[in-house]
Amino acid sequence: MDTRKLKYFLAVVDHDGFSRAAEHLLIAQPSLSQTIAALEKELGVPLFHRIGRRAVLTEAGKELIGPARLVMRNLDAAQSAVQSVRGLRSGRLDIVTMPSPGIEPLSSMIAAFTRAHPLVRLNVSAAFTPEDVIESVRSGSTEIGLAGSPTPIKVPGVEVLELDRQPLILLVNPQSDTFGAATTIQREELAGHRLVASQRGSLMRWLVDDALARGIDAEIVVEVAHRTSILPLVLAGVGHAVMPSSWAPLAHKSGLRSLLIEPVSYLDVAVLSRRDDLTPAARSFLAVARLHAAPQPQGRTDTPPPAHHQ
Repeated sequence: MDTRKLKYFLAVVDHDGFSRAAEHLLIAQPSLSQTIAALEKELGVPLFHRIGRRAVLTEAGKELIGPARLVMRNLDAAQSAVQSVRGLRSGRLDIVTMPSPGIEPLSSMIAAFTRAHPLVRLNVSAAFTPEDVIESVRSGSTEIGLAGSPTPIKVPGVEVLELDRQPLILLVNPQSDTFGAATTIQREELAGHRLVASQRGSLMRWLVDDALARGIDAEIVVEVAHRTSILPLVLAGVGHAVMPSSWAPLAHKSGLRSLLIEPVSYLDVAVLSRRDDLTPAARSFLAVARLHAAPQPQGRTDTPPPAHHQ
């Protein structure tokens, strides 16, 4: 089995069909089909069901994705290792991140990395649970992952670098700011206020739901699946929002203020990577991450909630 066949197989997977994959690879579609057929014959199993013009993965095809990505990643690592003798001059680094770490600290780390390695292209994809990030790193789909969790992440076989502990804050609706000169707010003070909330499963939503369960008379006026919509809704005066402190600098630049919510709940943010066979680009990014990692405070002042997504 040669790597060209695996490359073509992954192209069909990633581009959702033979036609788009052929366009991406700059080859004729019959040539791509013949290569995939040869791979299927070599493996002795079909990898795709052909349904009209669609190509749907078989169970065998689904099982091949992870190993194929690892082979291609290791090939990239070998080529990059040779090229690294001349310094990190080019290449690509695949990163996966959950939403809040994707605001910060990822932005600062990317800025530092691209200043040092301007010719390396970064590809950043999205994940919404720590499990998604872990699976992406383990499968080789990405080399670097950023995840947020209510408790420190511990994963066998995956390198975990703790970066930040982001306290939850309230982004204040400027049209309904009745908090005076305060810089902190007790959860009970959410009573009587309208809130823009993320969907259930996040730590931020847990805090809101916990307050409601305790009889605090707040109102969820909008529930948002995409967290990038929350800041514009607060700016528009729709309601306040509970978010990790990573959102504070952007909110402040937009003219909003934020309040620390007490008792404090923290989002633990970490960088995940494989322990071996990383490309020079990934190793360099981890070096940037280590410089960013803040000293961890001793102990916690909050009681962590049950496990939730970021």
